[in-house]
Amino acid sequence: MNELYLEEENFQNKDFSQELFKTGSYELCTFTACNLADCDLSKSQFIECDFTNCDLSNVKLINTSFQDCNFENCKMLGLNFEQCEAFALSFGFKDCNLSHSTFFNLNLPKTDFSGSKLHNVDFAKANLNNAIFKNCDLLNAVFQQTKLEKADFKKAVNYSIDPENNQLKGAKFLLSEVSGLLDKYKLKIE
Repeated sequence: MNELYLEEENFQNKDFSQELFKTGSYELCTFTACNLADCDLSKSQFIECDFTNCDLSNVKLINTSFQDCNFENCKMLGLNFEQCEAFALSFGFKDCNLSHSTFFNLNLPKTDFSGSKLHNVDFAKANLNNAIFKNCDLLNAVFQQTKLEKADFKKAVNYSIDPENNQLKGAKFLLSEVSGLLDKYKLKIE
């Protein structure tokens, strides 16, 4: 277990590019308008923490633990979530930019990505059953052998999902956006 343990701490307007981020356990902590870009969060544990208006782009996540954490309006470019501690991994995202991140082979049922920008995100082989992608922009997101049963794609745009290569039983789509399920056939739908 990490020596540093912080509970119910509030971090506001902290620039961790100027101040070293300390590896440890953070429980019920809030991070508001903090700059964590390029920080090494490896081996840290975050339990029921909230991140709002933070920049976490390119952070290192080797054996990082996230349990019931929420991210809102955060910039999170290029994160390799597959390096996180898989045990009890759970989080939610609202109005975040997660472009160029990877969730490869992760077990994340019921994860909420509502309103997020997910350009070039790798979801291959992930379990995203019951996930929520409402109002998401999924331009060039990769779905290969992904479990998406009962996932909600209402008002999602720019997705391209091969129904023959992914599990989609019960997934929800709007008729106006369903053409993203036919991209591989190179059809002209008018």
